[in-house]
Amino acid sequence: MQTDPHIKTALFAGSFNPFTIGHLRIVERGLEVADRVIVAVGYNINKGKPADIDGRLNQIKETVRPLNKPSEPKRVEVMSYTGLTAEFARKAGADFLLRGIRSSLDFEYERNLADVNLKVLGIDTVILFSEPEYGFISSSVVRELEANGFKTSSLLPKITEE
Repeated sequence: MQTDPHIKTALFAGSFNPFTIGHLRIVERGLEVADRVIVAVGYNINKGKPADIDGRLNQIKETVRPLNKPSEPKRVEVMSYTGLTAEFARKAGADFLLRGIRSSLDFEYERNLADVNLKVLGIDTVILFSEPEYGFISSSVVRELEANGFKTSSLLPKITEE
């Protein structure tokens, strides 16, 4: 997909169910280390296509739209994929994987994935630590709060709330 070898592309993958303000900040900060970020919404093909994936893709596209200038090539793209993230990254022309971590528990998990992706699939990982004010936010926390009747608008980008 990528044609200009001077453009550094990062692939930021996840289920993003939902896409939180923490995710958005990783994308924004990712643009400081990459020229282009692909937000890749993954799903397990063996479990079938999630009913809400098209809606999730559209919400993320609307959320990141302000990061793209109409007169310039897109700096942030949103795609869905199945299979191994590192293989999709290679097909999408990514130079590295972009990951965000909130805690030491995330670090251990991400470190192991990064090691496998580099050793087996030959793609490196750049890790950004979440900013302190977003460190407690995760998609599962948002879903749990919503399931118990709590408002989560302060944890989601404006477009995702609609």
